[in-house]
Amino acid sequence: MRHFIIFVEGDTEDRVLSAFLGRWLKPKISEQIGIKTVNFKGYANLYKDYSQRAILYLNGPREADIIAVISLLDLYGPTFYPDNILTAADRYNWGKAHLEKRVNNPRFRHYFVVHELEAWLLSDPAIFPPQVATLIEEVSAAPEKVNFNRTPAKYLEEIYLQKMNKNYKKVTEGNRLFSRLNPEIVYQKCPYFKAFADDILRLAGEK
Repeated sequence: MRHFIIFVEGDTEDRVLSAFLGRWLKPKISEQIGIKTVNFKGYANLYKDYSQRAILYLNGPREADIIAVISLLDLYGPTFYPDNILTAADRYNWGKAHLEKRVNNPRFRHYFVVHELEAWLLSDPAIFPPQVATLIEEVSAAPEKVNFNRTPAKYLEEIYLQKMNKNYKKVTEGNRLFSRLNPEIVYQKCPYFKAFADDILRLAGEK
């Protein structure tokens, strides 16, 4: 079976991305395609090792089964951007070109989640407890605009404390919410996710 390899920076991504992207791909493709995540345990580790690991996968004994290797990082967090690259769009474009150039292989892609993975959750208030759903509605039309000043995860932490008097637990709560999240809603509301998802389809030969 052909498959994608996706490099991720943390436990939430490692737990949810394969199933989430699989739900989006399945009705759109003519064959069964697998998605395997590789957890680097932090963006710094991914940035340090991703190019060597990608080359090993793409030139290894099972390379014929690999459609592409994709690295995925939150736009918020990394410190490798030049000092004069400040806006989200500029950091996205500079970082994507920079990371892809280091591998220099047509079957490698880099994408950023703008600004954090939790932005995708913010696209659908209906998956959240009713105590916080109204506040989620305020940002759900354009989740990728929840930005560096108050990131999606920080936003969730604040409203969970405010409305439910409990902490937002990134891995356990994120896993539950992602299991309910419809990828088509994210696709319609998050342009950067749409570009990422469309490229996966192209790489799979379905777009």
